[in-house]
Amino acid sequence: MKEALVVKEALVAAPVDAAEMPSVRVQRQTTSGMIAMLIGVGVLITIVSMPWWASQGLIRSVVELCCYIAVAQMWNLLAGYAGLVSVGQQAFVGVAAYMMFVLAQLLGINPFAAVLLCLIAPVVLAIPTYGLLHRLDGPYFAIGTWVIAEVMRLATSVFTYVNAGAGMSLRVMTSYSADERAIGVSLLTALMLLVTFGGSYLLLRSRYGLALTAIRDNPVAAASQGVNVGRLRFLIWIGAAAGTGLAGAIYFMAQLRITPPSAYDPNWANISIFIVMVGGLGSLEGVLIGALIYFFADRWFGEYGATYLVVLGLLTLFMALFARGGVWGLICRLVDAPWFPTRRTLMEDRR
Repeated sequence: MKEALVVKEALVAAPVDAAEMPSVRVQRQTTSGMIAMLIGVGVLITIVSMPWWASQGLIRSVVELCCYIAVAQMWNLLAGYAGLVSVGQQAFVGVAAYMMFVLAQLLGINPFAAVLLCLIAPVVLAIPTYGLLHRLDGPYFAIGTWVIAEVMRLATSVFTYVNAGAGMSLRVMTSYSADERAIGVSLLTALMLLVTFGGSYLLLRSRYGLALTAIRDNPVAAASQGVNVGRLRFLIWIGAAAGTGLAGAIYFMAQLRITPPSAYDPNWANISIFIVMVGGLGSLEGVLIGALIYFFADRWFGEYGATYLVVLGLLTLFMALFARGGVWGLICRLVDAPWFPTRRTLMEDRR
C-alpha cells in the first residue's frame, strides 16, 4: 500500500506537459538481488551434491538447518504478512511426519514418495481448524493454535495404530543403502527450500504479494481497496500448513524415529518465533539470518540448558521492543542492498 501511494504521489505531484514528461520504468531487480540469486542456486547445487562429498553428520546438520528455515519462513508469511500469529505450527509438523511414517512403514509406500503424499494430512487439518480459529483475533487466535497442537499430541499419544506414546521407527529405510538415503534426503531438502523459500519469494513479487503487503500494513485499508483479506489469509494458512508439514516430514525422515512429544514439540513454534523476530519480521533475508544465528547458537551454547534458553528469550524480547526490524532491519539502515527484492521502484528510463 505504501509503495503504491508513493508511486501515485510521484505521478500526480505536479501537472506537466505530456511532451516534457520523462519516460519511466518500474525496476524490480537489483544487483544485490541477482548476486543473491546466483548464490542461492549455488547453495541448492551444493545441497544436492552433498551425498558425494559430505559426511552423514554434516548432511543431517544441513537438513536440520534447512528445516528450520522452511518452518520459520512459513511462520513469517503468517505473522509477518497475513497477520496470523500462531504458536501451534507444531501441529502440522507432527501430523505430516506421522502420516509419512504410516504411509512408508505401515502401508509400504516408497518413503521418499510418502514425504510428498503426506502433505495431504496438514492441509486436511488446516481447513477445519481455520474455520474454528478465523473468528478469533490476536492472542486468542494464538492460544487457539496452541490448543489444537496439544489436542493432536494427546490424540496421537493414545492412538494405538501408530504405537501410541511409544512412537515409531522408520525401519523401512534399512532397505536402502546409506548413499541412497543421503541422495533422497538431499534432493527432498533442496525441493523443500525451492517450494517454501523460493515459492515465498515468487509469491511476494506477484500481485498477491502486493495484497499481502497491504494486509500487513493495514488490513482494513486493504479490504477497502478490494483485497479479499479473508480468502487470502485462508490460502496463506493452508500454504503455511503444507510447507511446515513438508519440513516436518523431511526432518523426521532424517531422524528415523518419531514420538508424540518430539513431533508436537512446542519448540518448533519457539524456534520459528526466535528466528523471525531476531532476523527480521516480514523479510526473507531476516529468516536466513535468524536461522543461522539460532543454528550456531544452539550448537555452541545448547549445553548450558535453561540458561541458554533464557538468553534466547531475552534476545527475542529485546528485538521486539527496541529493534522490530531485527538484524536485517539494522543492516538496512546502513546499506540498501536487498537480497530478495520485492519492491517496485519507479526509475527514469534513460534509453
